[in-house]
Amino acid sequence: MRKIKFANGEFYHIFNRGVEKRNVFSNKKDLDRFFESMRAFNSISPIGSLYEQSFQKEKIKKPLVNFIAYNLLPNHFHFILEQATEGGVSEFMKRLLGGYTWYFNQKNKRSGVLFQGRFKANHIDSNEYLLHSSVYVNLNHKQQLGGWTAKSKDLIKSSWEEYLGENKENFCKKDIILDQFRNIEEYKKFSLDSLEDIRFNKERYKDLEK
Repeated sequence: MRKIKFANGEFYHIFNRGVEKRNVFSNKKDLDRFFESMRAFNSISPIGSLYEQSFQKEKIKKPLVNFIAYNLLPNHFHFILEQATEGGVSEFMKRLLGGYTWYFNQKNKRSGVLFQGRFKANHIDSNEYLLHSSVYVNLNHKQQLGGWTAKSKDLIKSSWEEYLGENKENFCKKDIILDQFRNIEEYKKFSLDSLEDIRFNKERYKDLEK
């Protein structure tokens, strides 16, 4: 039984990694498939397969969750989600991880679990926690000194560029973060300053990955 209770309008840091810390994205096609699944499975209505959906016209869908931020890395992922409908977080994650595991196993002729147990979740219960969590998630790929190798960079995708206005995906509900700053540059400075603090005071931020 999960201790945390998901409630509408509340924010959660959701994360998980590959079983035995294995990579869950082997190439950019895998990464793109996972991101496409994040968008497609986020609907109250069942969608069938992604293949079937590709033949349907885009419809306005009521989401299960709102994405505030995300970071996809070769062997793990981080989300900040706001629950939008009753049971939305659990239902969305079940669809996303189940659907992607099926795709990955079919593609690689394997069977069994792909992710390490059920997903982890922390309740973000204050505005300060939300702001610092946005930095932690948006810049998770930059937190390791030395960063990821050049080969790994194609297997990383985060909402950081969306927050900076460097892409037009408009995937995330960013206003709850950005409206607290005078402009994007101020948020960028806050984030980079906070990143240094996170790097060198990891004990203080250990609650972000209980």
